[in-house]
Amino acid sequence: MRATSTAIADVLVIEPRVFADERGFFFESFNERAFAQATGITPRFVQDNHSRSVRNTLRGLHYQIQQPQGKLVRVVAGEIFDVVVDIRRSSPTFGLWIGEYLTAENKKMMWIPPGLAHGFAVLSECADFLYKTTDYWAPQHERTLLWNDPDLAIAWPLAGEPILAAKDRVGKRLSEAEVFD
Repeated sequence: MRATSTAIADVLVIEPRVFADERGFFFESFNERAFAQATGITPRFVQDNHSRSVRNTLRGLHYQIQQPQGKLVRVVAGEIFDVVVDIRRSSPTFGLWIGEYLTAENKKMMWIPPGLAHGFAVLSECADFLYKTTDYWAPQHERTLLWNDPDLAIAWPLAGEPILAAKDRVGKRLSEAEVFD
């Protein structure tokens, strides 16, 4: 397993060691010991989630203002553009976003620590997205940043208008949102 730093402190791109041959492939999608050795992090995961979305669906940018969740995310079918926004006011990268293409083929994962907003756009016909979380979903604490906040200027690689949930249509701009200290 290899962990690569990103422009946002503590957000990591994780590349597992894949064993492939004529039969297919095998890799450990999570191994606590290997993850700790590669990242220096020993998260306690309490929930696994699986979503399937069709092309041009945009989910996010979500976070929980209380019970913040660390997430280890990956794609098992299709392709997405995964986005993380730093919403920690004390961070030198506050307001910065990063994006990474996660695909079933490249098997990359992202570690997103608590205190950041997260979302993704589906680029393939459909995509199956799996993620482990360090705290439980708490809808009463969930918040949404506006996916197209002009101050963030996220370069979503979308083909036209995205398919959005009602809560994602009414997200708040970063300048108006509850954020972390």
